[in-house]
Amino acid sequence: MANPISSTIDFDRDGLQHGFLKIPFSRNDSAWGSIMLPISVAKNGNGPGAILTGANHGDEYEGPIALHHLANTLDIDRVRGRVFIIPTMNYPAFRAATRVSPIDNLNMNRIFPGKPKGSVSELIADYISNTLLPMCDYVLDIHSGGKTLEFLPFAAYHELEDQMQQQSCEAATLAFAAPYYISLIEIDAGGMYDSQAEEMGKVFVSTELGGGGSTTPATAEIGKRGVHNFLVHAGILDMDPVVPESASVKLDMQQDNAYVFSEHDGLLEPYVALGDSVSKGDLIARVYSTERTGSKPVKYLAASDGIIVGRHFPSLIKIGDFMNVIAKIVQD
Repeated sequence: MANPISSTIDFDRDGLQHGFLKIPFSRNDSAWGSIMLPISVAKNGNGPGAILTGANHGDEYEGPIALHHLANTLDIDRVRGRVFIIPTMNYPAFRAATRVSPIDNLNMNRIFPGKPKGSVSELIADYISNTLLPMCDYVLDIHSGGKTLEFLPFAAYHELEDQMQQQSCEAATLAFAAPYYISLIEIDAGGMYDSQAEEMGKVFVSTELGGGGSTTPATAEIGKRGVHNFLVHAGILDMDPVVPESASVKLDMQQDNAYVFSEHDGLLEPYVALGDSVSKGDLIARVYSTERTGSKPVKYLAASDGIIVGRHFPSLIKIGDFMNVIAKIVQD
């Protein structure tokens, strides 16, 4: 069955076009309605193809800022090939300021390759997998921590069976020029956009650029610079890369116990901040019971040496919640 999503613009026409992916969605307030997902396409002759996405999770904002900026400033005369710009991949979640879609409660980044006859999120994933990705060589998916996480700003690639593909992904990750870059170990890679693009042989780069459900001038600028540099590296944008004052620092999180999870509900008191160095056995947090006074807090200790790359953002934490991630510096 064909995916019912249609585009209001012609992907094969040269020039810079702004339009929508039209997703049929019958609902109480619009029986024959559609969700209009914003998209821009820049094409200039033959060349490589790229797809740039933000808001795979709806409460992550560096990607939308960087990609809306690109759509407004891109010089089509500098483009060689084609680039798809989708600032808000999970548009219903973005509009609701939630991680997952309020329509079907699905996590976009756990349902790839999607379904051509499915819910709204599954339709979007299927359209990207089977219509857009085949036209692309390079894929950039910009993430940040959303409302519940915060990270040191890093770009990331994955270890792959195809070593040449992995080297291409690492080179593109380094070209993004975030303050840090890393070979990322995913907690759960099943159904991820990353895995779908990589299985199709694409050069894939992801990021984590901040968090807390907001942005900063610094993280927004990292996103804008990174998008520019990624397209230059791909050979699509005929311009010089923007070189930051400091080179990216390579991190490694291959060690055991890189992730720290809470085993208690309660009030989180952090003892370390993002970027702090820790040694195995150092106190990184305490969790207080909120149900009664006088209960001794539970101490959480670092299980490995390294620096704090990510943290739980709200001060209340539940059993099973991510607390911290620790990575080692490979090179300065």
